[in-house]
Amino acid sequence: MATELDYYTVLGVERTATDAEIKRAYRRLAQQWHPDVNTDAGAQARFKQINEAYQVLSDPQRRQTYDMFGRAGLGEGAGGFEAGFGSFSDIFDAFFGGTAAGGARRGHPTAGSDLRYDLRVTFEEAVRGAEKEIEFPVFGRCDTCSGSGSKPGTDPITCDQCGGRGEIRTTRRTMLGQMVNVTACPKCRGEGKIVTEPCETCHGEGRTERRRTLRVAIPAGIDEGHQIRLSNEGEVGVRGGPAGSLYVAVHVTPHPTLRREGTELFFEADVSIVQAALGARIAVPTVDGDEEIEVKPGTQPGTEIRLRGRGVPHLRRTGSKGDLHVFVNVVVPAKLSKRQRELLTEYAAESGEDVAASGGIFDKVRDALG
Repeated sequence: MATELDYYTVLGVERTATDAEIKRAYRRLAQQWHPDVNTDAGAQARFKQINEAYQVLSDPQRRQTYDMFGRAGLGEGAGGFEAGFGSFSDIFDAFFGGTAAGGARRGHPTAGSDLRYDLRVTFEEAVRGAEKEIEFPVFGRCDTCSGSGSKPGTDPITCDQCGGRGEIRTTRRTMLGQMVNVTACPKCRGEGKIVTEPCETCHGEGRTERRRTLRVAIPAGIDEGHQIRLSNEGEVGVRGGPAGSLYVAVHVTPHPTLRREGTELFFEADVSIVQAALGARIAVPTVDGDEEIEVKPGTQPGTEIRLRGRGVPHLRRTGSKGDLHVFVNVVVPAKLSKRQRELLTEYAAESGEDVAASGGIFDKVRDALG
């Protein structure tokens, strides 16, 4: 069976890697495997894999879908796009560390960082869905300067090195011809403006650290390791930069008796040999509490009793649920009373079964005392 392509493994990064770490990994691998510089037979296929992984993991929405559902959740191919060599600007950036001429202009504040919050939920909350309140430290917009970073009554000035563009352009000759390399202005850090009189509250950052409380909706059917992405709920950027995203990583407390595999639940029900032979009604746990089921006469060890629709809801198919699988485990008693032994011996005799002789001296002494 072919192993599914794992985008994090392709780029050599952890699943918790930041956007910057993913981009650095892509640059390094693109320089190594680009077919124009690597003549190995498998270079082109390897480079396509690298681009496919980068196009998914560099897109926050595609990355969230991939984290929750894998490649299957992205639709046809890899996320509904043709896994080719990527955009020209991405390749240029990988080789020269800048942006090709005609690319997106700078001169805007940098976006804030994404945040991760690890949330523990109960087994029942994961299956049914819930709403949880979380509290976490975050950089929020400064109330004194409204995020500008400048002292109230003053404004930032235009950067004299880049003229407010936030970028520096240099022309280079490369193996691909003459290229215009665009990099962030080192003086204003790509913002196009410089704060000359910093706000006394935030010291020119345009943001201050605070604690924030947020209510998070946990969808029914979520599982261990799934992440919920909340756009614009992360840290705000420096001096008015847009906020990043908040990723809520869900951790589910295991159920004491139910075992989960995707949308299916499994339970092992212990019954006595008498219950298995004669039939009985027993209680089994479900997400909604104990439920009574029938064990039919003559039930054999390992028999499966399926409760349809009593499993876990499908995340992407509203109204659809998995099943609860109950496996019967017939328990043979380790000790018998004198009367129980007599009854079983009579049963064996009537059935024509050969059984071991009665217990040894210690059993006889115990029976005499009992």
